[in-house]
Amino acid sequence: QVQLVESGGGSVQAGGSLRLSCAASQYTDKSAFVGWFRQAPGKGREGVAGIYTRGRTTYYADSVKGRFTVSQDNAKNTVYLQMNSLKPEETAMYYCAAGDFWVLVGAWTALNKYNYWGQGTQVTVSS
Repeated sequence: QVQLVESGGGSVQAGGSLRLSCAASQYTDKSAFVGWFRQAPGKGREGVAGIYTRGRTTYYADSVKGRFTVSQDNAKNTVYLQMNSLKPEETAMYYCAAGDFWVLVGAWTALNKYNYWGQGTQVTVSS
């Protein structure tokens, strides 16, 4: 079983930055791909970014390209999401999830294809 713990959320003004962390108890074949998702009140959960922890391949939603960066520190079993130029509409609960890269390749935003989820961390962006 793989446990994921997010941290780093908080409140920031529009245009500000935050770095989220997703610490995994371990990476296995079924958890080598880590995705970041967010869910605003009353909306569905959407994919933000993803990274293959064994190959460093990264994926981004169009809405965050150029502003968000996903990275990893395998020595710490941690994936990061650096978020810059944040917008008020990006206020949401942010989650990390882990799954099998060969299942998720080409479908990294598919929620039901992930095997493990964290509990989420709240990000609030004020105008």
